[in-house]
Amino acid sequence: MSVKSLAIQHLPEWFFEDIEMSNLTIYPQNLAQMSVAELASLPSEQKHEIAMNLKEAMVWLKQQQAKFSAALEQTYGSQGREALRESGRDFGTTHLEDETVRIKFTVGKKVIWDQKKLSQIAQRILDSGESLNGYMEVHYTISESIYQSWNTAKRTQFDEARTLTPETAKFELTLREDTK
Repeated sequence: MSVKSLAIQHLPEWFFEDIEMSNLTIYPQNLAQMSVAELASLPSEQKHEIAMNLKEAMVWLKQQQAKFSAALEQTYGSQGREALRESGRDFGTTHLEDETVRIKFTVGKKVIWDQKKLSQIAQRILDSGESLNGYMEVHYTISESIYQSWNTAKRTQFDEARTLTPETAKFELTLREDTK
């Protein structure tokens, strides 16, 4: 089954011309309709094939999303930034119109604080006898590699503040060399 048959059958044929992914098959044909239990019961080589094809599909989709985002930037970026500037902003959301399509244009902002300078400011606040509560949030963390390098006595002092939680398991399927 080709990728165009997966969940995007409504796209025109020209959409798939000259796209390497058009030859990508995702086995079995009804993958989208299969339950978790059905997928779990597949032979390991089929699971490997699905894993590799999905990985390839995700890479392809990421590339296409980046290309399309660049096209949207080229088409609407200047207009959106100009609309923001006209409203006295460099960041935020504005709406554009292109024929029958309404475009929500958003430019977020990322704030980076100079940690050394903030530490100095915090110390001045504390030295003046005030609390940091009205000024800043302080989050403490310890690098796991540093923690692990400490001796047991030092680690014990911090253990009551340390909580370990498991992350989501990750799986990577590869064919054994003797089965290729």
